[in-house]
Amino acid sequence: MKLFLISFFVFPVSIAAQLRVAPVFSDNMVLQRDKPVHFWGKGIPGKTITISFAKSIKKVTVKIDSSWSVYFNKQVANTKPQSVIIRSSEEKIELKNILIGDIWICSGQSNMEWTMQREMHWKEEKNFANQPLVRFTNPPFAGKYVYGVAYADSLNRRLTKDSFYLWNGWKVCDSSTIKTMSAVAYYFAKSIVSNKNIPVGLINLSVGGAPLESFISRDVLQSNKEFAGRFTGNWLQNNNTPYWARERGQQNVGSNPNAIGDDMGPNHAYKPGFAYEAGIVPLRSMPVMGILFYQGESNSQEIQRVNEYAALSKLMIDDYRKQWGQTTLPFYFVQLSSIDTAKYKSHFWPKFRDEQRKMLQLIPHSGMAVCSDIGSKNDVHPTNKKDVGERLARWALNKTYHQNIVPSGPLPVNAKYVNGKIIISFQYIAKGLKTSDGNPLRGFSIDGKNDAEAILGDSGIIIPVNTKPQFIYYGWKPFSDGNLVNSENLPASTFKISVK
Repeated sequence: MKLFLISFFVFPVSIAAQLRVAPVFSDNMVLQRDKPVHFWGKGIPGKTITISFAKSIKKVTVKIDSSWSVYFNKQVANTKPQSVIIRSSEEKIELKNILIGDIWICSGQSNMEWTMQREMHWKEEKNFANQPLVRFTNPPFAGKYVYGVAYADSLNRRLTKDSFYLWNGWKVCDSSTIKTMSAVAYYFAKSIVSNKNIPVGLINLSVGGAPLESFISRDVLQSNKEFAGRFTGNWLQNNNTPYWARERGQQNVGSNPNAIGDDMGPNHAYKPGFAYEAGIVPLRSMPVMGILFYQGESNSQEIQRVNEYAALSKLMIDDYRKQWGQTTLPFYFVQLSSIDTAKYKSHFWPKFRDEQRKMLQLIPHSGMAVCSDIGSKNDVHPTNKKDVGERLARWALNKTYHQNIVPSGPLPVNAKYVNGKIIISFQYIAKGLKTSDGNPLRGFSIDGKNDAEAILGDSGIIIPVNTKPQFIYYGWKPFSDGNLVNSENLPASTFKISVK
C-alpha cells in the first residue's frame, strides 16, 4: 500500500497524513466475491473521498466523526490482480495486487497459530510454497510469546481493542512468507485453491492459550439466560472462567495498578469478550466466506467448562452470523486430538471431544475435522497439521463449494440392541468401513473402561453382548487407540451414544 502526499510547492512541506483505510486493507489482499465490496476508513470531516475500483468510481464525504464508507457492486472471483485508488484533495492511497475470492476467518488457540516452519511436513511442503492465489494476514496479538511474567509498560499500552492486534498487512504465500503462516490455514487454502481455482484469503485471529469466552461478545454472554451473572466483576477473580486463563492473566496484568481495563477487570488476551472486541468487531463490515476454528484445550481441564462448551460455542457462532448478516455462515471446527494424561491434564478429553461432536447437530452449517488419530502422547501441539487443514477443507468443499466429496470420517447415527448384539450405524462411511491398520477393531467398549469385541459389518459395527448396555463408547480415552476409518481412510469420531 502506498500513501502519497500531493504538493504543488517546489520546497519541502510536512503534511500529516489524514486519509486512512481500515487496518485490514493492504496490498496483496483478497476481497470477498459475490458480495458487495466495502471499503472504509478515516479522513478529514467534510472532505470528499474519491475511490476507484473495478472500472468504477465512487465519491463520498467524510462524516463529522472522521469516518467514510463506500460500497461497490459485488464481483465474481478473479485471479487477475487489480488496484484500488483512494484520493482526497491532498492525499492518495493505492492498494495493489488485489484478488477477488473467498475470505476465511481463522481463529482459536495455538494449534491454529502453529506455523508452517514447525509443521511435520515442512521440509517437503516448502518446495510447493509458491501459491499466488493464497493470501494471508497474521496480525500478532499483544502478549504473544510472553509467559508467566508481568507485562512491560509498552505491552500494557497495547491492551486496547484498537491496538491489541498489530495489523501488519497481507502477504502472498511464497517460499519466504510461508514460514510464519498458520499451517492449518495453509493446507486448508491450498486444498480449496487446487480444487476450485478461486483465490483464498486468510485472516488469522488465533490467540495461543485463549479460552472460548475470549472470542464471544461480552454482551452476548451477559444477556444469555444460562450465563447471565456469571460474567460480571473482575474476571481474574471469577471462578466461572477457566482457571488456566485466570492464572496467566494474573501473572501478566494482575499486579499492575495502571492496567487498562473496565468493570470486568484488566484487559488481556484471555479476558472474556476481549479478543472478540479487538478482532471480530472491526471486521464485521467486511464480507467473508466462513469461519475456521481450532480451540478447546483451555476449556477442557475442568468439568464445568466441558459441560458448557457446546452451548457457549453456539452462542458464539449465532452472534457471528448475526454480526455478518449471514444466517448460514459456515463454521468448520477441529475436534481435539489425543494426548495422554502423564504430562497434561487431559482426563476430560473423551467427554470434551464428544461435546464437540454433538455441536454438529446443535449448530447448523457446521463441520468437524476429526483428529484423534494424529495426536501426540506428551504434547498438546501435534505437528501434523496437514491432515487437519485438509480435513477442514473437505467440509468446505462438500458443504460450501458443493463438491461431491466425502466430508468426514464415520460419525455414529445410532446404536440398537438386536438379539444379543449391538448394531451401530454410521454416516459418511463412503464405500465401506475398515480399520486403519488392517488389524481387528480397537476402541469399542460397553462401560467406557474395558475393551469389547467389535466386528465390521456390511454397513456398521456389530458388538456381541450378553445383556443390553446403556451406552456404547468408542475411543473413550484421552489418547485414543481406535482404528475405525472409512474407505477414504478418514477416522471415525470418538463417541458415547445411548443404546436403543
